[in-house]
Amino acid sequence: MKSEAIDPVTLEVIWNRFHSVANEQQDALIRTAFSTIVRESQDLACGMFDTKGRMIAQSISGTPGHINAMATSMKHFLAAYPPDKLAPGDVLITNDPWQTAGQINDITITTPVFKNGKLVALFANTCHSADIGGRILSAEAREVFEEGLRIPIMKLFERGEPNRILMQIVRANVRQPDEVIGDFYAQTACNDAGGRALLEMMEEFALDGIDSIAEEIIRRSEAAVRGEIAKLPSGEWTNETWSDGFEEPIVVRCKVKVAGDEIFIDFAGSSPQSTRGINVVLNYTHAYASFAIKAAICPDVPHNEGSFRPVHVTAPPGSILNALDPAPVASRQVIGHFIPSAIFAALSGAMPGRLMAPGADPIWLSVWRGENPPFTLTVFQVGGTGARPSKDGLNAVGFPSGVAGVPAEVIESLSPVVMKRRELRADSGGAGTWRGGLGQLTEFARRGEGRWSVSSIADRTAYPAPGLLGGQAGATGEVTLGDGTRLNAKALKDLKPGEVVHVNLPGGGGYGDPMRRDIEKVRWDVIEGYITPEKAEKNYGVAVRYNGRADELVRLPEQWVIDREATAKLRQNMKANI
Repeated sequence: MKSEAIDPVTLEVIWNRFHSVANEQQDALIRTAFSTIVRESQDLACGMFDTKGRMIAQSISGTPGHINAMATSMKHFLAAYPPDKLAPGDVLITNDPWQTAGQINDITITTPVFKNGKLVALFANTCHSADIGGRILSAEAREVFEEGLRIPIMKLFERGEPNRILMQIVRANVRQPDEVIGDFYAQTACNDAGGRALLEMMEEFALDGIDSIAEEIIRRSEAAVRGEIAKLPSGEWTNETWSDGFEEPIVVRCKVKVAGDEIFIDFAGSSPQSTRGINVVLNYTHAYASFAIKAAICPDVPHNEGSFRPVHVTAPPGSILNALDPAPVASRQVIGHFIPSAIFAALSGAMPGRLMAPGADPIWLSVWRGENPPFTLTVFQVGGTGARPSKDGLNAVGFPSGVAGVPAEVIESLSPVVMKRRELRADSGGAGTWRGGLGQLTEFARRGEGRWSVSSIADRTAYPAPGLLGGQAGATGEVTLGDGTRLNAKALKDLKPGEVVHVNLPGGGGYGDPMRRDIEKVRWDVIEGYITPEKAEKNYGVAVRYNGRADELVRLPEQWVIDREATAKLRQNMKANI
């Protein structure tokens, strides 16, 4: 049948099948990937596009910085290789930060899909590469040329034949050539899996193309997003958020304007671009800003080209959120991940009682490298999310990135690195009517002798996640040695054999006045180890006592009781001191 003749019910069925196709694409990628970054942490995005380069569907997982940036990158791919320059078996590749996901380590691979010799769709994915040469991934570079090999949009495969010269160049410039090239093949294979599934579906529904279906899906999504925006009061709201920065603190200033059924987000007044690699390209800024609006206003609307259209994002050229080539950008996430919280804080004036408090925000990334045997290992970690209007924040859960942690067993089986400790960090969640999510306490060491190092990329070590509507700030994070020496959270540190590195992640901000928290919830926070009895008294005015024996190894919940008299006095004193 012709695409134009599809009825609404069949359209809904096809739409859900598109999602299944994208998920099949992602499953193939995860199962065939060589690197732990893709296979375990799922630092990736997969999506399907029509012949105009408009995103139709994405896989169930993936980071906003990848999927949304990839969606806007298709215009660059099609500008370089219009349909008449593509053939079956062609595969395109680039890692240009200003055209895709904002850093050299993110590789985007795009595959055109043909039916009866006619282009019918494009499949693409973006993955964080284990290595791309240059410096070990860090924030220390002073220009993008130091950060690794930059691949312009070109063919990785041409009519099914690999670009052997490109692969030789990549192999000669990276520390883990088998892993990097292996992921290239996995990325290519996953696009092929998606393409095959799409063609099978098109045969099942007798479709000669999908562009008209894509048009209708995009139109409906756009209308739904506009409808939700139109429910908000018109006006302007502002916020400023502070980051540790590198050489000096960075401010992200955000103005959100609601005008009818459109939203305008302007980052004018934010810090100028840095001399170090914490800069953000506008493509990445747009990715997280559009994600924030969708998450806040219309999370259930299908995510595609249409959901972007009512959201307009600007930042002054040369600013921290619109860095210009050749600015260093390898660690753009430590600033870019502040964008959703900044927008939420601004929008809280227009959406009272609907948005969460700021959280630990930037994902913490550490690259461990050493000798005897040679190894390079990238580990992702996350702190706590901000508290919500009617729920506590989530402990050790990534937002806004959503990447997964690597199990200790995987870390220790693939390298000499040993994870000696991983537990929730008591008292790290900001106090409030609803408590902020907790960060983690982790310790790393290594087996055997030999040189090793850590390159950490972290933030919120000086500026904690603030609370919202009377909630208190979460704890700051820290990277230290076993002797207590505090390390620069955005620098490379050479380590001695036997040294232990503590990576302690920040917590999320609290929501609402802590004095309004149910005292029974405070008691259970103490029982579960989320807060200590001392902080229960200091932050909540609740005295929780243990009435069992001090030498008992197992302390039962009923052995923890609230001292009502002491609690009344604490709260009376706290109110008197306000």
